[in-house]
Amino acid sequence: MKYRTLIARMVLNKPKVKESEELSIEQTRAMLTYDGCGSFQQRVSQLQDLQACMKWRRVENENSDIWNIFCKLLSQQTIILAINSSYVDPLEQFDTQVKKIEECFRNVFSMPDIETLKRRQSNSDETDDIEQLYQTILTTFEDTLLILISKDLYKLQLLREMIIWMNKETRYLQERVMNIISRVLKYSSRKIKGCTSIDAPCMGQLAAELAILCSYQEIPIVIQASLAIYYLLSIVKYQNEELCGLLMMESGNYPSSVLFENDFTPSTFQRNNAVIAKYVGEYLPPHLLNDFVFGLLKKLCHPPPKTANQAATLLKLVLEDYGSKVTRAAKIVDYIHKKLNIESPHILKRALLRIVALLTRSFPQKVVFQLLDYMFPVDKSVLQMWQAVSSETDPSPIVLKTILIVLKGKPGEVEGSPSQKRFSLDDTNMMPVTAAQALCTLLPVPEYKKAAAQFFPELLIALILQLHYNSEMKLKKVEDQCFAQKALRLLLKSSGLQQVDCALQKKDCWHQFSNLIFHHYGVYIIAKTLSEYKFPQFPETLHYLYKLSLEGPRRTEDSVTTVIFLIELLNNFFKDPFPEEFLALFRTWVNDPNPTVSKLSLQKIATMSSVINKVSNVRDLIVCVLNSFPSKDKTVTIQAMNTLRRLLSEMDKVTYSTLCVQIAFSYFPLMDHAMPSIRAMAIRHFGELLKEMNQYTWMLKPIVLKALVPLILFLEDAEINVVKACKYTLNICAPYFKWSSLPVLQDEYYNFEVVVLSICNSLFNNYGNYITEIICSALVYLKNSRAYLRKGAVILVGYLAKLGTHLLFQDEIDIMLKAMEKVLSDEDPSVKRMADFTYMLFKEVSDEVMDNSLKQVFRRLCHLHHFKDMTLLYNYRGRERSDSCYELDEYKI
Repeated sequence: MKYRTLIARMVLNKPKVKESEELSIEQTRAMLTYDGCGSFQQRVSQLQDLQACMKWRRVENENSDIWNIFCKLLSQQTIILAINSSYVDPLEQFDTQVKKIEECFRNVFSMPDIETLKRRQSNSDETDDIEQLYQTILTTFEDTLLILISKDLYKLQLLREMIIWMNKETRYLQERVMNIISRVLKYSSRKIKGCTSIDAPCMGQLAAELAILCSYQEIPIVIQASLAIYYLLSIVKYQNEELCGLLMMESGNYPSSVLFENDFTPSTFQRNNAVIAKYVGEYLPPHLLNDFVFGLLKKLCHPPPKTANQAATLLKLVLEDYGSKVTRAAKIVDYIHKKLNIESPHILKRALLRIVALLTRSFPQKVVFQLLDYMFPVDKSVLQMWQAVSSETDPSPIVLKTILIVLKGKPGEVEGSPSQKRFSLDDTNMMPVTAAQALCTLLPVPEYKKAAAQFFPELLIALILQLHYNSEMKLKKVEDQCFAQKALRLLLKSSGLQQVDCALQKKDCWHQFSNLIFHHYGVYIIAKTLSEYKFPQFPETLHYLYKLSLEGPRRTEDSVTTVIFLIELLNNFFKDPFPEEFLALFRTWVNDPNPTVSKLSLQKIATMSSVINKVSNVRDLIVCVLNSFPSKDKTVTIQAMNTLRRLLSEMDKVTYSTLCVQIAFSYFPLMDHAMPSIRAMAIRHFGELLKEMNQYTWMLKPIVLKALVPLILFLEDAEINVVKACKYTLNICAPYFKWSSLPVLQDEYYNFEVVVLSICNSLFNNYGNYITEIICSALVYLKNSRAYLRKGAVILVGYLAKLGTHLLFQDEIDIMLKAMEKVLSDEDPSVKRMADFTYMLFKEVSDEVMDNSLKQVFRRLCHLHHFKDMTLLYNYRGRERSDSCYELDEYKI
């Protein structure tokens, strides 16, 4: 009794209290509990007095160690509670309180047990006193926790910290620790009633600690742990019911004011993992269940083994039934990966891999993406985790679908604008390669073989593209075989196409993919071989390729592979012409930005020339070919002209006649193309069109007159093929100008000026009304960058003006003079000299026209034939060709 009286006097400063005065335990406890009233200085002064008393008592008492513990506890309690009432940052406040609570914890629970203390006492009075002091110390510690938690449930985190401290040191009074934890949780379960929200984020981690202790070897601790988890789940359940009630009120429904009773008791949880997993999984919301699982996972990876086994069992039970609530699957997988890379017992690795399998069951996409995100080449642990994924067969379609999404990407490609894309062998984006490696693990599994049948076309095309990308990046092969190739062969075998695989081996197909140049041929071999063996997946593959062709922008190589594969399948399973759906694709591909796609499509259209008259929309087909003429890629233009020529040679003449004008106009821009071979081809094909449409001269006459200028001027081209094409086409044009042929063009060597004079003569005799249009066309070439074309244009307009004096008006002459003025300063001396002469010629023509304008109009309207004797104006023999030239000095018209 004297200890309690002394404590009360020193702490509360009551000098009149006698030593014989009895105080109850509750009164003493009330005195010791700091309620936040009074100043901090008063509390410190009181403690100094108490410490002085303690110092005196130590001298005569063998329980000085217990008094020291009590003294330190009161001192720490003062600081903890003072901080709790301050305006310190909450996080800093909590960190400081944790450190102080830990000091108190180590002080208090390192005391000897009560029986040991009783045996140390010399008489019964001291035994009672020490028992009361012992109880007061424990109660003071508990009250400190209650005060903290009563103001902020967030500080329930302290209970978890206490369990961690307790597990580190077995000498602590574990039963007393668990008793305090259960009492604090009981108090908290009562306090939350009426609260609309509870901020206690530690509940999941605390539940994990308590769940392990529910199967402890000592029954007293099991009982206290069961009580604690009971109250913890009661708190969570109450919070869930409150939240549910608020949601119902928002929707207009009002829940019953009476809360449901718990359908479990504390004894239910004693050494019963199944029940713990059931109620924890059911009541904990996802964010708390994540913490619960993570807490158990850490227990699993750390000794002692018995605790690890307990954690493994609980994890298995929770993930099997409530795995869908564990939303942080990717983070858990990453944690497991780190632990697998550390030397660990086989049993631990097996337990961790089992967790990966269970997570795959609930979140296959998250698990797959996390595994694919590891740096290439992947380590042994990742391969083990893929093996674990393959053990779960139910989510196999989702797993393959997720891998397929990644497999369609391009390795080493940095996301961004096309100009920023690059290739690298770093881990920026090597996920597609890792995806192919994962398929090598999954496809041999029977269930995954079945799932692969659903995605055969997608996997086939994606793996073929990966072969190309691997070659493009010069990716090193593993065991002389890249993962994409190995996965593709496994796909063929798992899809019942073993014969195709063997045939591809014999054809040395895989060697084609090792060289980027022959990749397209490798794609052709695969498509051809599949067609030869009548692979049963043809309908799905054709449908997928068609769908792929209709989708938005793709990479260049994607388009090329799709076109090659589709063309080969159509060639082997359909007869020309193809169904309209596929013809529409080819019409689109003709003008694809990728020149390879355009050429492949044009080549395929060319093969349909024999059945062109059976095509329903032949006009659309011809127009799309014409639209590819202006392509920036020269090879596309050449292929387009060759394709058009093959189609026109077989086309029905009636249909041909409806298109001939449009086709003829399409050749005009190409006649002045920068590439000589295209110029020659355009001019010759124009002649072929005139030859085939000779029955429709009335329709084509205006077009021929428009084409006449380039046909004349390009006779001076340096390329012999262009010159031959011009001569060929001009002779075909002869009937349009009412001449049998141009004799001067029959010889290999001719005089260009004589040819111009001969043609001008024919024009004035038969088509004088078109003289203005022809002159305008010729003036355009005065601005051309090629000197020989400017020179030829000067000569042509000079003769047209001289011979057509009686047909030209003054305003027309003025335009010609202005155009010729720009050539007077030409950089080429011969052009400049001819321009000077022609300019003076225009001046003379202008004077003749001005002398009598009325007479000029009459002559223009009534002219029939107009003959002049004319000497060659320019004495220009043409570009140097040979020693043999024409000797003509004068030509009679």
